[in-house]
Amino acid sequence: MSALFESFQLKSVTLKNRIAIPPMCQYSATDGVANDWHQVHYAGLARGGAGLVIVEATAVSPEGRITPKCLGIWNEAQAQELAKLAQTIKSNGSVPGIQIGHAGRKASANIPWQGDDHIEGEGGWETLSPSAIPFGGHLAKEPKAMTLEDIERVKADFVQAAQRALAAGFEWLELHFAHGYLAQSFFSVHANQRQDGYGGDAKARGRFLLETLQAVREVWPETLPLTARLGVIEFDGRDEETLQEAIVLLNEMKEVGLDMVNVSVGFSTKEANIPWGPAFLAPIAERVKKETGLPVASSWGIDKAEDAQRVVADGQMDLVMIGRAYLADPHWTYTLARKLGVDKPSWTLPAPYAHWLERYALTE
Repeated sequence: MSALFESFQLKSVTLKNRIAIPPMCQYSATDGVANDWHQVHYAGLARGGAGLVIVEATAVSPEGRITPKCLGIWNEAQAQELAKLAQTIKSNGSVPGIQIGHAGRKASANIPWQGDDHIEGEGGWETLSPSAIPFGGHLAKEPKAMTLEDIERVKADFVQAAQRALAAGFEWLELHFAHGYLAQSFFSVHANQRQDGYGGDAKARGRFLLETLQAVREVWPETLPLTARLGVIEFDGRDEETLQEAIVLLNEMKEVGLDMVNVSVGFSTKEANIPWGPAFLAPIAERVKKETGLPVASSWGIDKAEDAQRVVADGQMDLVMIGRAYLADPHWTYTLARKLGVDKPSWTLPAPYAHWLERYALTE
Protein backbone atom coordinates (compact mmCIF):
# COMPACT_ATOMS: atom_id res chain seq x y z
CA MET A 1 0.00 0.00 0.00
CA SER A 2 1.27 3.47 -0.86
CA ALA A 3 2.13 5.66 2.13
CA LEU A 4 -0.39 8.17 0.82
CA PHE A 5 -3.20 5.70 1.25
CA GLU A 6 -2.48 4.84 4.86
CA SER A 7 -4.96 6.18 7.38
CA PHE A 8 -4.09 9.07 9.69
CA GLN A 9 -5.52 9.70 13.14
CA LEU A 10 -5.50 13.02 14.97
CA LYS A 11 -7.38 13.11 18.25
CA SER A 12 -10.64 11.22 17.68
CA VAL A 13 -10.70 11.87 13.92
CA THR A 14 -9.40 9.28 11.49
CA LEU A 15 -8.71 10.22 7.88
CA LYS A 16 -8.90 7.39 5.36
CA ASN A 17 -5.70 8.57 3.66
CA ARG A 18 -2.96 11.21 3.89
CA ILE A 19 -4.51 13.46 1.24
CA ALA A 20 -6.26 16.68 2.24
CA ILE A 21 -7.82 19.43 0.18
CA PRO A 22 -6.80 22.82 1.58
CA PRO A 23 -9.01 25.90 1.72
CA MET A 24 -9.46 27.38 -1.75
CA CYS A 25 -11.47 30.59 -1.88
CA GLN A 26 -14.36 30.51 -4.36
CA TYR A 27 -15.40 34.18 -4.07
CA SER A 28 -18.98 33.15 -4.78
CA ALA A 29 -20.92 33.94 -1.58
CA THR A 30 -23.57 36.59 -1.03
CA ASP A 31 -23.38 38.41 2.31
CA GLY A 32 -21.09 35.65 3.49
CA VAL A 33 -23.71 32.94 2.87
CA ALA A 34 -22.89 29.74 0.97
CA ASN A 35 -25.10 28.77 -1.97
CA ASP A 36 -25.60 26.09 -4.64
CA TRP A 37 -22.14 26.72 -6.10
CA HIS A 38 -20.54 25.77 -2.80
CA GLN A 39 -22.74 22.72 -2.37
CA VAL A 40 -21.80 21.32 -5.78
CA HIS A 41 -18.15 22.31 -5.43
CA TYR A 42 -17.61 20.67 -2.03
CA ALA A 43 -19.65 17.60 -2.89
CA GLY A 44 -17.38 17.05 -5.87
CA LEU A 45 -14.20 17.52 -3.86
CA ALA A 46 -15.34 15.13 -1.13
CA ARG A 47 -16.49 12.56 -3.66
CA GLY A 48 -13.04 12.70 -5.24
CA GLY A 49 -11.49 10.61 -2.49
CA ALA A 50 -9.44 12.90 -0.23
CA GLY A 51 -9.50 12.05 3.46
CA LEU A 52 -10.07 15.65 4.54
CA VAL A 53 -11.76 18.60 2.84
CA ILE A 54 -11.28 22.01 4.46
CA VAL A 55 -13.81 24.68 3.54
CA GLU A 56 -12.28 27.89 2.23
CA ALA A 57 -11.20 30.83 4.38
CA THR A 58 -14.35 31.86 6.25
CA ALA A 59 -14.39 35.30 7.81
CA VAL A 60 -15.04 35.71 11.52
CA SER A 61 -16.50 39.20 10.96
CA PRO A 62 -17.67 41.38 8.04
CA GLU A 63 -14.44 43.41 8.09
CA GLY A 64 -12.45 40.15 8.06
CA ARG A 65 -13.49 39.14 4.55
CA ILE A 66 -10.87 39.24 1.83
CA THR A 67 -13.54 40.32 -0.67
CA PRO A 68 -17.28 41.04 -0.54
CA LYS A 69 -17.86 37.57 -2.03
CA CYS A 70 -16.11 35.58 0.71
CA LEU A 71 -17.83 33.15 3.06
CA GLY A 72 -18.57 34.29 6.60
CA ILE A 73 -19.42 32.70 9.91
CA TRP A 74 -20.42 35.68 12.04
CA ASN A 75 -24.18 35.01 12.03
CA GLU A 76 -26.62 32.15 12.18
CA ALA A 77 -27.84 32.42 8.57
CA GLN A 78 -24.27 31.75 7.44
CA ALA A 79 -23.83 28.94 9.95
CA GLN A 80 -26.98 27.18 8.74
CA GLU A 81 -25.68 26.99 5.17
CA LEU A 82 -22.24 25.95 6.36
CA ALA A 83 -23.88 23.10 8.26
CA LYS A 84 -25.21 21.85 4.94
CA LEU A 85 -21.69 21.95 3.52
CA ALA A 86 -20.32 19.97 6.47
CA GLN A 87 -22.99 17.32 5.96
CA THR A 88 -22.35 17.26 2.21
CA ILE A 89 -18.64 16.66 2.73
CA LYS A 90 -19.21 13.95 5.32
CA SER A 91 -21.90 12.13 3.35
CA ASN A 92 -19.56 12.01 0.36
CA GLY A 93 -16.82 10.26 2.29
CA SER A 94 -14.46 12.92 3.65
CA VAL A 95 -13.95 14.53 7.04
CA PRO A 96 -15.40 18.07 7.03
CA GLY A 97 -12.98 20.81 8.08
CA ILE A 98 -13.20 24.59 7.98
CA GLN A 99 -10.66 27.40 8.08
CA ILE A 100 -11.63 30.57 9.94
CA GLY A 101 -9.73 33.82 9.67
CA HIS A 102 -9.53 37.58 9.39
CA ALA A 103 -7.96 39.19 6.32
CA GLY A 104 -6.58 42.23 8.16
CA ARG A 105 -4.93 44.78 5.87
CA LYS A 106 -5.55 42.57 2.82
CA ALA A 107 -9.33 42.81 3.30
CA SER A 108 -11.76 44.96 1.28
CA ALA A 109 -10.37 43.74 -2.05
CA ASN A 110 -11.97 43.04 -5.40
CA ILE A 111 -12.25 39.37 -6.33
CA PRO A 112 -9.16 38.13 -8.20
CA TRP A 113 -10.67 38.06 -11.68
CA GLN A 114 -11.96 41.61 -11.21
CA GLY A 115 -8.68 43.20 -10.23
CA ASP A 116 -7.56 41.70 -6.89
CA ASP A 117 -6.92 45.25 -5.70
CA HIS A 118 -8.33 47.27 -2.84
CA ILE A 119 -11.87 48.55 -3.35
CA GLU A 120 -11.93 52.31 -3.38
CA GLY A 121 -15.12 54.11 -2.37
CA GLU A 122 -18.50 52.40 -2.34
CA GLY A 123 -18.44 48.72 -1.48
CA GLY A 124 -15.17 48.87 0.44
CA TRP A 125 -14.55 49.08 4.17
CA GLU A 126 -11.93 50.06 6.71
CA THR A 127 -9.19 47.48 7.14
CA LEU A 128 -7.37 46.56 10.34
CA SER A 129 -3.75 45.72 11.10
CA PRO A 130 -1.45 45.78 14.12
CA SER A 131 0.12 48.94 12.66
CA ALA A 132 -1.03 51.48 10.08
CA ILE A 133 1.25 50.08 7.38
CA PRO A 134 -0.26 49.20 3.99
CA PHE A 135 0.83 46.04 2.21
CA GLY A 136 1.53 48.11 -0.87
CA GLY A 137 1.23 47.61 -4.60
CA HIS A 138 -2.30 46.64 -5.58
CA LEU A 139 -3.26 46.56 -1.88
CA ALA A 140 -2.29 50.12 -1.06
CA LYS A 141 -5.05 51.11 1.40
CA GLU A 142 -3.67 52.24 4.75
CA PRO A 143 -5.18 50.09 7.52
CA LYS A 144 -6.31 51.28 10.90
CA ALA A 145 -3.85 50.44 13.65
CA MET A 146 -5.81 48.24 16.04
CA THR A 147 -6.58 49.42 19.55
CA LEU A 148 -6.49 47.00 22.47
CA GLU A 149 -10.30 46.99 22.30
CA ASP A 150 -10.11 45.97 18.63
CA ILE A 151 -7.76 43.13 19.52
CA GLU A 152 -10.09 41.80 22.22
CA ARG A 153 -13.09 42.05 19.88
CA VAL A 154 -11.37 40.12 17.09
CA LYS A 155 -10.25 37.38 19.48
CA ALA A 156 -13.87 37.09 20.63
CA ASP A 157 -14.95 36.89 16.98
CA PHE A 158 -12.66 33.89 16.49
CA VAL A 159 -14.16 32.21 19.54
CA GLN A 160 -17.73 32.73 18.36
CA ALA A 161 -16.81 31.51 14.88
CA ALA A 162 -15.31 28.33 16.35
CA GLN A 163 -18.48 27.72 18.34
CA ARG A 164 -20.61 28.12 15.21
CA ALA A 165 -18.30 25.82 13.26
CA LEU A 166 -18.66 23.15 15.92
CA ALA A 167 -22.45 23.48 16.01
CA ALA A 168 -22.48 23.26 12.19
CA GLY A 169 -20.87 19.81 12.32
CA PHE A 170 -17.26 20.49 11.34
CA GLU A 171 -14.80 18.04 12.85
CA TRP A 172 -11.52 19.76 12.00
CA LEU A 173 -10.77 23.44 12.65
CA GLU A 174 -7.94 25.39 11.05
CA LEU A 175 -7.05 28.92 12.16
CA HIS A 176 -5.75 31.05 9.31
CA PHE A 177 -2.55 32.49 10.72
CA ALA A 178 -0.77 32.83 7.36
CA HIS A 179 -0.56 34.65 4.02
CA GLY A 180 -0.23 38.22 5.24
CA TYR A 181 -3.68 38.27 6.81
CA LEU A 182 -4.33 39.64 10.28
CA ALA A 183 -2.67 37.02 12.49
CA GLN A 184 0.37 36.77 10.21
CA SER A 185 0.61 40.56 10.23
CA PHE A 186 0.92 40.53 14.01
CA PHE A 187 3.79 38.05 13.74
CA SER A 188 5.52 39.81 10.84
CA VAL A 189 8.22 42.43 11.22
CA HIS A 190 6.98 43.84 7.91
CA ALA A 191 3.54 44.70 9.30
CA ASN A 192 3.92 45.06 13.07
CA GLN A 193 5.71 48.07 14.51
CA ARG A 194 3.70 48.32 17.72
CA GLN A 195 5.34 49.53 20.90
CA ASP A 196 2.97 47.82 23.34
CA GLY A 197 2.66 44.21 24.48
CA TYR A 198 1.62 43.06 21.00
CA GLY A 199 4.71 44.30 19.17
CA GLY A 200 8.47 44.39 19.40
CA ASP A 201 10.27 41.09 19.87
CA ALA A 202 9.05 37.80 18.46
CA LYS A 203 7.34 36.79 21.70
CA ALA A 204 5.23 39.95 21.76
CA ARG A 205 4.49 39.72 18.02
CA GLY A 206 3.25 36.17 18.53
CA ARG A 207 1.02 37.11 21.45
CA PHE A 208 -2.14 37.72 19.40
CA LEU A 209 -1.80 34.32 17.72
CA LEU A 210 -1.15 32.51 20.97
CA GLU A 211 -4.00 34.18 22.84
CA THR A 212 -6.43 33.61 19.98
CA LEU A 213 -5.52 29.94 19.79
CA GLN A 214 -5.85 29.54 23.55
CA ALA A 215 -9.26 31.22 23.57
CA VAL A 216 -10.51 29.00 20.74
CA ARG A 217 -9.14 25.89 22.44
CA GLU A 218 -11.35 26.61 25.42
CA VAL A 219 -14.49 26.22 23.30
CA TRP A 220 -13.28 23.67 20.73
CA PRO A 221 -13.50 20.09 22.07
CA GLU A 222 -10.27 18.42 23.12
CA THR A 223 -11.34 15.36 21.14
CA LEU A 224 -11.34 17.24 17.83
CA PRO A 225 -8.29 18.56 15.94
CA LEU A 226 -7.42 22.22 16.32
CA THR A 227 -4.84 23.21 13.71
CA ALA A 228 -3.32 26.38 12.29
CA ARG A 229 -1.91 27.43 8.96
CA LEU A 230 1.17 29.50 9.71
CA GLY A 231 3.63 31.28 7.44
CA VAL A 232 6.89 30.12 9.00
CA ILE A 233 9.15 31.77 6.42
CA GLU A 234 8.98 34.85 4.20
CA PHE A 235 11.93 34.36 1.80
CA ASP A 236 12.85 37.95 2.55
CA GLY A 237 16.50 37.63 3.53
CA ARG A 238 15.91 36.86 7.21
CA ASP A 239 14.69 33.31 6.62
CA GLU A 240 16.57 31.54 9.41
CA GLU A 241 15.53 34.13 11.98
CA THR A 242 11.89 34.00 10.94
CA LEU A 243 11.86 30.21 10.93
CA GLN A 244 13.43 30.02 14.37
CA GLU A 245 10.88 32.51 15.71
CA ALA A 246 8.05 30.47 14.17
CA ILE A 247 9.33 27.25 15.72
CA VAL A 248 9.47 28.87 19.16
CA LEU A 249 5.94 30.18 18.69
CA LEU A 250 4.66 26.79 17.52
CA ASN A 251 6.11 25.12 20.60
CA GLU A 252 4.23 27.66 22.73
CA MET A 253 1.07 27.03 20.71
CA LYS A 254 1.50 23.29 21.21
CA GLU A 255 1.55 23.87 24.96
CA VAL A 256 -1.85 25.59 24.86
CA GLY A 257 -3.52 23.06 22.58
CA LEU A 258 -2.38 23.19 18.95
CA ASP A 259 -2.67 19.72 17.42
CA MET A 260 -1.12 20.21 13.97
CA VAL A 261 0.47 22.90 11.81
CA ASN A 262 -0.10 23.51 8.12
CA VAL A 263 3.27 24.96 7.07
CA SER A 264 3.14 27.83 4.61
CA VAL A 265 4.77 31.08 3.48
CA GLY A 266 4.10 34.39 5.22
CA PHE A 267 3.31 36.48 2.12
CA SER A 268 3.70 39.60 4.26
CA THR A 269 6.00 41.52 1.93
CA LYS A 270 6.07 42.19 -1.78
CA GLU A 271 9.86 41.97 -1.63
CA ALA A 272 9.89 38.20 -1.04
CA ASN A 273 11.88 36.02 -3.43
CA ILE A 274 10.00 32.73 -3.19
CA PRO A 275 11.81 29.71 -4.73
CA TRP A 276 8.76 28.19 -6.40
CA GLY A 277 9.23 24.56 -7.35
CA PRO A 278 7.96 21.02 -6.69
CA ALA A 279 7.26 20.53 -2.97
CA PHE A 280 9.64 23.40 -2.14
CA LEU A 281 8.35 23.66 1.43
CA ALA A 282 8.93 19.98 2.23
CA PRO A 283 12.37 20.43 3.90
CA ILE A 284 11.00 23.32 5.95
CA ALA A 285 7.95 21.29 6.99
CA GLU A 286 10.26 18.44 8.00
CA ARG A 287 12.33 20.76 10.17
CA VAL A 288 9.22 22.18 11.83
CA LYS A 289 8.04 18.64 12.53
CA LYS A 290 11.36 17.63 14.10
CA GLU A 291 11.76 20.75 16.22
CA THR A 292 8.19 20.98 17.51
CA GLY A 293 7.01 17.37 17.59
CA LEU A 294 3.80 18.51 15.92
CA PRO A 295 2.26 16.63 13.00
CA VAL A 296 2.67 18.74 9.86
CA ALA A 297 0.96 19.29 6.56
CA SER A 298 1.86 21.56 3.69
CA SER A 299 0.99 22.42 0.12
CA TRP A 300 2.47 24.45 -2.78
CA GLY A 301 3.90 22.53 -5.69
CA ILE A 302 2.65 19.10 -4.65
CA ASP A 303 0.63 18.18 -7.70
CA LYS A 304 2.53 15.18 -9.03
CA ALA A 305 2.08 11.64 -7.75
CA GLU A 306 5.77 11.04 -7.13
CA ASP A 307 6.16 14.25 -5.08
CA ALA A 308 3.08 13.58 -2.97
CA GLN A 309 4.20 10.01 -2.32
CA ARG A 310 7.78 10.99 -1.51
CA VAL A 311 7.09 13.69 1.09
CA VAL A 312 4.82 11.36 3.05
CA ALA A 313 6.92 8.21 2.66
CA ASP A 314 10.06 10.10 3.73
CA GLY A 315 8.30 11.50 6.80
CA GLN A 316 8.60 15.13 5.76
CA MET A 317 4.85 15.59 6.07
CA ASP A 318 2.01 13.69 7.69
CA LEU A 319 -0.57 15.05 5.23
CA VAL A 320 -0.25 16.55 1.78
CA MET A 321 -2.53 19.46 0.95
CA ILE A 322 -3.54 19.25 -2.71
CA GLY A 323 -5.50 22.16 -4.17
CA ARG A 324 -5.27 23.10 -7.82
CA ALA A 325 -4.73 19.52 -8.95
CA TYR A 326 -8.24 18.75 -7.67
CA LEU A 327 -9.68 21.72 -9.54
CA ALA A 328 -8.19 20.32 -12.74
CA ASP A 329 -9.17 16.73 -11.91
CA PRO A 330 -11.90 16.33 -9.24
CA HIS A 331 -11.01 12.63 -8.99
CA TRP A 332 -7.30 13.23 -8.58
CA THR A 333 -7.15 10.55 -5.86
CA TYR A 334 -8.07 7.96 -8.49
CA THR A 335 -5.51 9.36 -10.92
CA LEU A 336 -2.91 9.29 -8.17
CA ALA A 337 -3.70 5.70 -7.22
CA ARG A 338 -3.33 4.57 -10.82
CA LYS A 339 0.00 6.35 -11.26
CA LEU A 340 1.33 4.81 -8.05
CA GLY A 341 0.25 1.31 -9.11
CA VAL A 342 -2.30 0.85 -6.34
CA ASP A 343 -4.27 -2.35 -6.88
CA LYS A 344 -7.81 -1.67 -8.11
CA PRO A 345 -7.55 2.13 -7.82
CA SER A 346 -11.26 2.53 -8.50
CA TRP A 347 -11.92 1.81 -4.80
CA THR A 348 -11.12 5.49 -4.25
CA LEU A 349 -14.35 6.46 -6.04
CA PRO A 350 -18.09 6.17 -5.31
CA ALA A 351 -19.72 3.01 -6.62
CA PRO A 352 -21.59 4.67 -9.53
CA TYR A 353 -18.18 5.68 -10.96
CA ALA A 354 -16.01 2.86 -9.64
CA HIS A 355 -18.17 0.05 -11.03
CA TRP A 356 -17.81 1.18 -14.62
CA LEU A 357 -14.16 2.12 -14.38
CA GLU A 358 -13.39 -1.25 -12.82
CA ARG A 359 -15.45 -3.16 -15.34
CA TYR A 360 -13.94 -1.35 -18.31
CA ALA A 361 -10.49 -0.74 -16.85
CA LEU A 362 -8.69 2.16 -18.49
CA THR A 363 -5.10 1.86 -19.63
CA GLU A 364 -2.47 4.56 -19.87
